[in-house]
Order: sequence, then C-alpha cells, then structure tokens
Amino acid sequence: MINEIKKDTQDRMEKSLEALKSHISKIRTGRAQPSLLDGIQVEYYGSATPLRQLANVVAEDARTLAVNVFDRSLISAVEKAILTSDLGLNPSSAGATIRVPLPPLTEERRRDLIKIVKGEGEQGKIAIRNVRRDANDQIKALLKDKEISEDEERKAQDEIQKITDGYVKKVDEVLAAKEKELLDF
Repeated sequence: MINEIKKDTQDRMEKSLEALKSHISKIRTGRAQPSLLDGIQVEYYGSATPLRQLANVVAEDARTLAVNVFDRSLISAVEKAILTSDLGLNPSSAGATIRVPLPPLTEERRRDLIKIVKGEGEQGKIAIRNVRRDANDQIKALLKDKEISEDEERKAQDEIQKITDGYVKKVDEVLAAKEKELLDF
C-alpha cells in the first residue's frame, strides 16, 4: 500500500514538473521557438482551434518564425490570432507563409520575464508540496486504520519528503536554466 502511494506521488510530481516546463517554454527568450505559438487559438468554422492543427510553425532563423498555413483561406484569421495574442508579436503575410519577427528583448523586459518565470516556479513548488501533503494524509489514514505501524508511517513520510526534495531541486534546476537562457541571449 505504501509503495502504491509513493508511486502515485512520484507520478503526480513528475506531471507537475512537466506542466512547469510546458508553462515556461512559452515564455519568450528572444530566440525564435515554434513552441512560442503553441497557446494560440484560431477561429476556424466557428470554434477555437489550436494553431498547430491549422499550420506548420518553424523557426526560420534566430529571430523569425515562419507559419505555413494549410488552408490559404485561413491566413488572415491566423494573422489576427497571432496579433491579438498576449505575446506582443506583429505578423506579416507573404503569400502562403506568415512571417513573425521577434523584437529584441530589452534588459527591463528580461527582468520582468525572470520574475514571471520565478512566479511559475513557485507555483510548481506549491503543486509538488500539495502532492506531498496528499500522500502524507493517505499514510496517516493508513495508520489510523491500523494498517501500518507508527515506524512504517514515519519511514514512509521520510521517503515522501526525499522524493519531494528531489522534485523541488529539479524545479530549481529548470528555473536556473530558463533564467540563464533569458539573460544570455
């Protein structure tokens, strides 16, 4: 039973870490990355559709993304969706390809982005701690139901804490890498 709780805890913490990585990958570093446009929804036949399903996004060079729309009639809708997104990008179409130049980041904007990344990291740590709390509650319930002894409870909580510490360390590593990426370019 304890092993199942530990396995579930580890799986949930891994998902929290992946969610954090996904969130901060969308934060712009000045380098053109196709994942930057992942969150954009385009109005397509009355429903919001992810841009990835309607177009191919590639990094043309370090500062330009190229969006190749599959259906030419959607070019203006895709352009509008990129323009109205909160990314602050100004697309321009050239035939079937939409080019999205990325403006260079100012020092002040880099500092703001680092604050945002740290905030996301703190949310990731909170999610991991919540998973730890849930696991500890499950272990305490086992003790209360007399399915495990107090020694087993203490040992299990120590192991859960070690798993938690490992994932918090991984979050810190991810944040440090993103911060370095933001400052280096």
